[in-house]
Amino acid sequence: MTVETSTERRRFPGISPRAYEHPADRGALVALRAVPGLPAVLRTMSGALGERRERLLLLASAVRVGPRQFAALDDLRLECAATLDVGPVPEVFVLRNPDPIAMTIGMDTPFIVLSTGLVDLLDTDELRFTIGHEMGHVLSGHAVYRTLLLYLTNASVNLAWFPIGYWGLRAIQLALEEWYRKSELSCDRAGLLCGQDPAAALRTHALLAGATGTDPEELADFLAQSEEYDAAGDIRDSILKLGHLVGRAHPLPALRAAELQRWATSDEYAARLAGEYPRRAYDPEASFTEEFKAAAGAYRDAVASSNDPLAKLVTAAGGRVAEGLSRLRRP
Repeated sequence: MTVETSTERRRFPGISPRAYEHPADRGALVALRAVPGLPAVLRTMSGALGERRERLLLLASAVRVGPRQFAALDDLRLECAATLDVGPVPEVFVLRNPDPIAMTIGMDTPFIVLSTGLVDLLDTDELRFTIGHEMGHVLSGHAVYRTLLLYLTNASVNLAWFPIGYWGLRAIQLALEEWYRKSELSCDRAGLLCGQDPAAALRTHALLAGATGTDPEELADFLAQSEEYDAAGDIRDSILKLGHLVGRAHPLPALRAAELQRWATSDEYAARLAGEYPRRAYDPEASFTEEFKAAAGAYRDAVASSNDPLAKLVTAAGGRVAEGLSRLRRP
């Protein structure tokens, strides 16, 4: 695999993660980032040992990407970090595993892990999208808040006696799982900003879902699956769809692909490519109220576009929560 550097790809110096974060993800992150000391507390709870342990294990059992080992991947690593202005550039390790896997680990010094199954499956443009996705997790600091979800997951089992009770903790966990699924949509957008190739992003989603071919007709059929899934069904289908999300931290692949393709045709994406995007230097000035309003608006749009009666009810509830939070933040 060789990497062809294109002078046509735009870079985004100083870009804020708010430029690509899904409104529901962004609203939650703006609130969490502003809680005094929360990231530090989570880092203390997690400790540096876990992060160091994982990196040491990878040093001993995987291949670290560099100029001589997976040199083409190293070029993509540097290119994606430069595109999103991520520094220091995260290390990338390739781990022997036939399953296609990509993940970002660590809070203080995040690093990216790719499986050999993923590297063998994807071409250069698809890998650029995937590494850009992981760089999005790094820039957004998702690992800090993913840690919170993991602690609450454990707490829902171990602290059932706590006054809030098992079901209270379970409700918080479900809300965090919903947020984390939205964070995956955010990082798909980061990946698209790195590659600036919607077709490569669609191929990646299709291949990870199990496709063996990616010609235009096959990809069109794959996207059509999301429309069929979203089509109106009876209450039995609605209940089954909700069950599909229990314990799932990632969106369903066909729906995820369709969501990103919609963003690729949006005015917001066009504005980013034109150099119009929020800068991270102004992140401390981000408005709680405006971000929660945007989250509520995203939920309202989802209600309007859905044909599923139960999904409408649940999504509307999410929108009301977001609207309530925006009111709470008003002076």
